[in-house]
Amino acid sequence: MHTAAVITVSDRSAAGTRADESGPIAVAALREAGFDCAEAVVVADGADSVERALTAQVIAGVKLVITTGGTGVGPRDATPEGTGRVLTREIPGLAEELRRRGAVEKPASMLTRGLAGVVDPHGVLVVNLPGSPRAVTSGMPVVLSVARHVLDQLAGEDHR
Repeated sequence: MHTAAVITVSDRSAAGTRADESGPIAVAALREAGFDCAEAVVVADGADSVERALTAQVIAGVKLVITTGGTGVGPRDATPEGTGRVLTREIPGLAEELRRRGAVEKPASMLTRGLAGVVDPHGVLVVNLPGSPRAVTSGMPVVLSVARHVLDQLAGEDHR
């Protein structure tokens, strides 16, 4: 069984002034898909906090990390910058498909700057999702449609 983690990036949720609504949706989707996934970790916005949280999950041996939040154009939205510090190879097609599908539902989804990629040599897939519950609900099936294949490839398995 593959391990997964969810990191919610939100100043308000980290401060306890707003409940994390998107993280539990991602956790539930991962568990339903057969991943071993703990409850979501909540961190404040900012590239440094995202980088630290991702690095902790990589070191812990988690193979799939989903982040929610911090992908927009607001002054504190720096999840892609923190993620970019950890990724060794990007998977632009996955991020593009998330944006494309999101824009069908809500045109503002084109503004998300989320990244997707891998962390070598650890064999970890990292995907940034926007922070809205709706975006996570529509994005998780996209991620899950390719996650196992990516993880198998990272583990050195042949193409199927």
